[in-house]
Amino acid sequence: MQAEMKDTVKVHYVGQLKDGTVFDTSEGREPLSFTIGEKQVIPGFENGVIGMKESEKKKLHIPADEAYGQVTDDLVYEVNREQVPDDINLEVGLPLQLRARDGQAMNVVVTELSDDKVKLDGNHPLAGKDLTFEVTMVEIQKESE
Repeated sequence: MQAEMKDTVKVHYVGQLKDGTVFDTSEGREPLSFTIGEKQVIPGFENGVIGMKESEKKKLHIPADEAYGQVTDDLVYEVNREQVPDDINLEVGLPLQLRARDGQAMNVVVTELSDDKVKLDGNHPLAGKDLTFEVTMVEIQKESE
């Protein structure tokens, strides 16, 4: 039995950057469960598990465009420091959540600080990066089951 569109699968995985740095893993946790075709995971991961059989291991090389996309300058903002509430202790690397004009929550990270400006980056931390996943197919549940 092979995984195909509309199947719900459970996989264990280790995600790495080109330099071998592990950025995420399911080790020590329940396997990741998702339905193929529902866009619950990045496209390259979803496409990579199609055709796998239970207990099969596979290495997926996913280019940035099929992962979290490229870095977008439109998601980098510079705001006046006085716009940041006084109770926030600003430092580079600090994650913050902003409200967009449409009311949606947006996650950003402080990337630069000056005396009067704060630079915020709303790109996903893995944007612009090619990813590698070692995947083990744990279970395949067919759509009709």
